[in-house]
Amino acid sequence: MRISARADYAVRAALVLAAGERNGPLKAEAIAEAQEIPHKFLEGILNDMRRGGLVVSQRGVNGGYRLARPSAEISVADVVRAVDGPLVSVRGVRPPELSYSGPAEPLLPLWIALRANVRRILEGVSLADVASGHLPEMAHSLTEDPAAWSNP
Repeated sequence: MRISARADYAVRAALVLAAGERNGPLKAEAIAEAQEIPHKFLEGILNDMRRGGLVVSQRGVNGGYRLARPSAEISVADVVRAVDGPLVSVRGVRPPELSYSGPAEPLLPLWIALRANVRRILEGVSLADVASGHLPEMAHSLTEDPAAWSNP
């Protein structure tokens, strides 16, 4: 599984908004600068997040972007889906829509299991969790295995 630059930038921008959710709207330029995200690219991402119901924008001198709901109610999965679509797809197709035959038949339950685990982790972690620096135990425990940090 790969996390696109778009999804990475979207989550980082959402975390900036989560960290300052009590301070009012933030300008896209400030978010872009804080996370070293190209401003024009971020504008498109914020528009997708707005269309996905995750952020609201406000015009004017005191305008900018803010989260549409409390950060504890927005999962990392919500953000990724808003900018990239389904969390797991195979050749652009959602796993339940696939079919295999012969020796490849066991691939379908494998892809479904992969999707279930990705969903469990990304849906189980809110922006508030990450912004506070306290990941839920199920996510934190996975990082304790030294093999999780290496690339085979």
